[in-house]
Amino acid sequence: MLLRVCSSPSSFFNLRPLHLLTSSPKLPFGRPSLRREFRLIPSRSSSSSSSFHRMESPPASSSSQTPVTASETDSLAKDLQNQNLGASVDEGGAKIKRKLEDFNWDHSFVKELPGDPRSDVTSREVLHACYSKVSPSVPVDDPQLVAWSDSVAELLELDPKEFERPDFPLLLSGAKPLPGSMPYAQCYGGHQFGMWAGQLGDGRAITLGEVLNSKGERWELQLKGAGKTPYSRFADGLAVLRSSIREFLCSEAMHFLGIPTTRALCLLTTGQDVTRDMFYDGNPKEEPGAIVCRVSQSFLRFGSYQIHASRGEEDLEIVRKLADYAIKHHFPHIESMNRSDDSLSFITGKEDDSVVDLTSNKYAAWVVEIAERTATLVARWQGVGFTHGVLNTDNMSILGQTIDYGPFGFLDAFDPSFTPNTTDLPGRRYCFANQPDIGLCNIAQFAKSLAVAELINQKEANYAMERYGEKFMDEYQAIMSKKLGLSKYNKEIISKLLNNMAVDKVDYTNFFRLLSNVKADPNTPENELLKPLKAALLDIGKERKEAWIKWVQAYIQEVSGSDTSDEERKARMDSVNPKYILRNYLCQSAIDAAEQGDFSEVNNLIRLMKNPYEDQPGMEKYARLPPAWAYRPGVCMLSCSS
Repeated sequence: MLLRVCSSPSSFFNLRPLHLLTSSPKLPFGRPSLRREFRLIPSRSSSSSSSFHRMESPPASSSSQTPVTASETDSLAKDLQNQNLGASVDEGGAKIKRKLEDFNWDHSFVKELPGDPRSDVTSREVLHACYSKVSPSVPVDDPQLVAWSDSVAELLELDPKEFERPDFPLLLSGAKPLPGSMPYAQCYGGHQFGMWAGQLGDGRAITLGEVLNSKGERWELQLKGAGKTPYSRFADGLAVLRSSIREFLCSEAMHFLGIPTTRALCLLTTGQDVTRDMFYDGNPKEEPGAIVCRVSQSFLRFGSYQIHASRGEEDLEIVRKLADYAIKHHFPHIESMNRSDDSLSFITGKEDDSVVDLTSNKYAAWVVEIAERTATLVARWQGVGFTHGVLNTDNMSILGQTIDYGPFGFLDAFDPSFTPNTTDLPGRRYCFANQPDIGLCNIAQFAKSLAVAELINQKEANYAMERYGEKFMDEYQAIMSKKLGLSKYNKEIISKLLNNMAVDKVDYTNFFRLLSNVKADPNTPENELLKPLKAALLDIGKERKEAWIKWVQAYIQEVSGSDTSDEERKARMDSVNPKYILRNYLCQSAIDAAEQGDFSEVNNLIRLMKNPYEDQPGMEKYARLPPAWAYRPGVCMLSCSS
């Protein structure tokens, strides 16, 4: 079975407004047409029973009458935000604090999967291997620790005093071997901008290994910008301070927004300059070098499976080994599914062979869960106005985490066609509105790889794609309803709002934050209706003002039918509509200062982003609209090398 390319985003989703349409996306498998008797949703139970449970399919009804229920991912988001609150303690009740030398390394990836027999960093095709052992080789000259995350240190049970060690910058830059580590670079491929790119791999990221904490949690430590690997191709394997600050800040900001993401332990400068042509225009310049220590349960990507599925019969067994590895260490609940649970069967049609039992194929259950995690992730991006910028399959985590922060951007003025990536400008494949489509295309490519290795069949792959679409819409509708303080999903209200915001280029974050100030009083005089939104509705003419008044009247009519008080609704809305996001101009201000040796603004942003939903006295300037200079190239838009 040959891999086919998902060459262009479909109209399966559309953000003008964002709703499911009936047209079919161009996918490796045709769009599934399924009749289900039950829907599968992941259970958050930690018991040994199945990770899925049965939920009756709701009767068909008008979308405006869909009740808004508590989403499972609300509790997931709270868990993510508060990972550091349940600190580990020893038998005496004292918090566990380890030195770097005391890390409990596991190295399961290296021990359980096939590796490259060579250990040199010559750029080459690496066959029949999941990784290449390689040591960090970044040149350093008095490296400095300039920022760190206390909450990530707590996940690792790392004593905060370790950040004060004189040799900490040497150990976490890779200039000095970290005791117990077993560094390697991962091999993977991917579809980039819809085209199969072949082997890619960790070209400037080197994993040190996996650290197990006292809770049994597995955390992979990875140095980005640590030197050349066999996957560096023509690059130098290094990273610049500009892009490293952006990755460090955004990974932590996303975490505190409640969005699944890789984390960052620390940011270091190398003391050496790196040459970069930021705009690919033939004008390279010297920039300060830097390294980010990234942390995640796993850095496995869709492309980790694609590369081996693309290489023919000899490598198909590696796809199975990689799948078994991921299920064993990161989806163990799938291994313990109850084979007698008939609620894990679904019906795909009227034919005799149309029943597929997920308990009979763990790989099918696995791809369905990955599809649902990915759908939830993308829905949460849309909710906060985040645009990844480079949604290639090699940048898609199997854990449903945001991974690889390059030319990302949060929406300022609402523009569904916004892309922060200059490389993406010709077709805007990865623009904000297309992200749900691209997620589906990438799930299709991932499922195709498993099908090529005969781990799943076509019906199972189709079901995974179907679940992606359903899960995305469930999550997106719930998120948007909560952003507006609605007790039930109202397609018309939300659609008209997004259209109005697009026409008038209304600031996405500030508008929703201000919306909570609207009172649910149908008797509000017409000339008073827009006052709570005045700061967001700038420079609108008479005709547009009338359109907004009409919308606010309809909105008030909708929310006034609820028993929720204005105060309670405001509190709920403010808890899901951030006041502070990591706008690109804020990043750039911190970068400009840092390149002059002043990291105070980096640390200000770290503190600010820990409480994005709270009104923080004295920090109001960080919620302001972008200044005029923020729209210059290199601030509002960046290249893939950023």
